[in-house]
Amino acid sequence: MTTALDAVLEVFTWIGFGGAVALAIALVVLWASDGTWLPAEAVVDHDHDGTWVRWFDDEGEANSARVDDHTAAALAGADRADIWFRHGWHGRMRLTRRPPMHRLLLGLTWGALALGIVSVVVSTIVLFARG
Repeated sequence: MTTALDAVLEVFTWIGFGGAVALAIALVVLWASDGTWLPAEAVVDHDHDGTWVRWFDDEGEANSARVDDHTAAALAGADRADIWFRHGWHGRMRLTRRPPMHRLLLGLTWGALALGIVSVVVSTIVLFARG
């Protein structure tokens, strides 16, 4: 006999595993579209027209980028910073290796997978408890 608990656990199982697969696919698409970012040590210039970050890339070429207000606030008072620059591009840099969306998608993927696993375990326990 099917009860409401069985139906709820079945729905949570499908949502958990299906959501984990969908989020994992989105994570792979984000990773592939992000490209290659390489580390560098940069010089931070605080000019009257904004904050500039200057570095040498992997081919020895000089690069610079004017940073946005959020990054400028993170670099306030610093004269050097460890950055990540986009391989093959000029003027593209960020302070983290992966984009912020990467961490969010990774956490949601693990959460959805955990929901699916917990639902299967609880469903199995309920099945054996009934006899």
